[in-house]
Amino acid sequence: MDLASIIGLVLSFALMIFGMLNGGYGAAALGWFVDPPSVLITFGGAFGAVFASCSVQGFLEGVKSIGLVFKVPQLDSVGTIRQIIDLSNVARKEGLLALEESANTLEDPFMKKGIMLIVDGTDPELVRGILEAELVNTDVRHQANIAFWKQIGAMGPAWGMIGTLIGLVLMLQNLSDPDSIGPSMATALITTYYGSVLANWISAPVSGKLALFNDQEIQLKEIMIEGLLSIQAGENPRVIEEKLKSFLSPNMREGLSEGGE
Repeated sequence: MDLASIIGLVLSFALMIFGMLNGGYGAAALGWFVDPPSVLITFGGAFGAVFASCSVQGFLEGVKSIGLVFKVPQLDSVGTIRQIIDLSNVARKEGLLALEESANTLEDPFMKKGIMLIVDGTDPELVRGILEAELVNTDVRHQANIAFWKQIGAMGPAWGMIGTLIGLVLMLQNLSDPDSIGPSMATALITTYYGSVLANWISAPVSGKLALFNDQEIQLKEIMIEGLLSIQAGENPRVIEEKLKSFLSPNMREGLSEGGE
């Protein structure tokens, strides 16, 4: 489980509850922020508008992608570079064909695919083209989910304002009853609150975390591509290591060096 996502969302929700309770009205104030028709207008309107701009499959995949936010992706750049260096040593000592046996022990399908292309004697440019095509399509799929939540984030406040305008129109039609103005105004404004919650408590963190995971996965695959092509070119393992270190932060480079020692 991704603790950062869980802690961040729980903390944000707790602060909202704190703000509601801190007004001096106690737990009774919580009920003022619950209005089912406003929830339906804001959340239903936002998701409905996004649904209209997607295919059914794309919409369902976008909704399900929220689960990815709570999972820690198995992305280990340092471990991957060490693995590539080990493969380069095997290829240097025993030849490229010896990598076929090593490929059977690899868990990552992307790296395994690259190794098998090399073992089959595929032209380096074609190897790069095949792997980069898969890389691009992976990014396209991820960007679709990121765009989905960005759209939800844009639609949330918009539909919150629509709900507010509906409430104001209904309130202005009943100005003859002064006692109803306050509660009616509160009901009108609550939809704006729900829109802000949808955009800033759910949509923005989800799209941001999905974008972060995508960047990390794309970088890891770029490391694999450069490493595998370097192996195919017969480059020295030390040269390959130095080349792949450029993808890492200074702290991660130190970790790679310590692990190598």
